[in-house]
Amino acid sequence: MGDSKRILLIEDNPSDIDLTKRALEKARIANELVVAEDGEEALDYLFGLGSYAGRDPGDLPAIALLDLKLPKIRGLDVLYRIRADSRTRRLPVVILTTSREETDIAAGYEGGANSYVPKPVDFVRFQQVIEQLGLYWLILNEAPPRIKAG
Repeated sequence: MGDSKRILLIEDNPSDIDLTKRALEKARIANELVVAEDGEEALDYLFGLGSYAGRDPGDLPAIALLDLKLPKIRGLDVLYRIRADSRTRRLPVVILTTSREETDIAAGYEGGANSYVPKPVDFVRFQQVIEQLGLYWLILNEAPPRIKAG
């Protein structure tokens, strides 16, 4: 994992992006936040493609917060591609979405999500969820060893 403990937010809804930024700020989580507004941009970022050509794909974020309903490439397909590649297979992925559908939850876990968290609609509760995710994934959790290029 990268030393910077960067957070990758994969979210297309501007309101949810803003809410997440505010919740991180309020929770005093100062980690760099990278936002990918669709599935294609997220994969480009992770693999150093497209507008992210030249970015070291070995410098992974500490965590990816993944919405399921995304333009271009849907969230579950982003997850499947992350898990299919040896360079990103170990990246912690938390599905953070409005869906509480049992089929989405099952597909997320079967696809290799580390966690599935429904987005609360209330800001105070949303902020608490973001704070708890940050505490667990950025501080308490022991990240997997970085995969060596070669």
